[in-house]
Amino acid sequence: MGAPRLEFHPLTPQRWADFESLFGPRGAYAGCWCMWWRETRGEFDLNKGEGNRLRMKALVDSGIVPGILAYEGERAVGWVSVAPRGDFPSLNRSRVLKPLDDQPVWSIVCFFVDGAYKGKGLGRMLIRAAVEYAASKKARIVEAYPTIPKKGNLPPVSVYMGLPEMFRREGFVECARPSKSKLVMRRVLES
Repeated sequence: MGAPRLEFHPLTPQRWADFESLFGPRGAYAGCWCMWWRETRGEFDLNKGEGNRLRMKALVDSGIVPGILAYEGERAVGWVSVAPRGDFPSLNRSRVLKPLDDQPVWSIVCFFVDGAYKGKGLGRMLIRAAVEYAASKKARIVEAYPTIPKKGNLPPVSVYMGLPEMFRREGFVECARPSKSKLVMRRVLES
C-alpha cells in the first residue's frame, strides 16, 4: 500500500479545529493537549483536560507555533511538538533530560498519530517536517528524547517522545543516555 501522501503545516489559529479533532475529546493522552513539558507538574495536574486545552489554545492564539500537523487531504492525522527548548520549562527542570550544554537547541518532545496511521512511517515523516520547520526558523541543532524500547510492545503513552530508530533514520545521533529508558539525540543542521 505504501506511505500515505501527506502535507505538513504549522499549528496556527486557522488550524486549531483540526488539532482539536485529531486530539479528540480526551485531549490525546488523557487530557494532556501537549502541555506536559510546557507546565509545572502542579499546573499540569490542575489544568488536566479542559484547562490544558484552553492553555494550548491561548498559546496558539498568541501567535506561537507549538508544532506541526500532518494532513491527509483535509484531515489532520498526526502531530509533532517542536519548538525552542526554552518553550518547555518542565523539560529544562528535568533531572534526567537536563541540558547537555549551553548550545541553543530546538526540541522535539511529543508525537500523536491517529490510530489508522500507526505503523505507516508517519513518525519519521513528522520528524522530517519538524526538522524542516526548525531549520526555517534558523535552528542549528534539533534535539530529541526518545524512549529506549523494552521487549514487547510499549503502550502509546510510553513512546509519545518517539523511539531511537526513528530518529537514527532521520540523521540524529546519540549524545547522551541519561537513564535506562531515555536517550538524548541530536541532529546538527546545515547553516
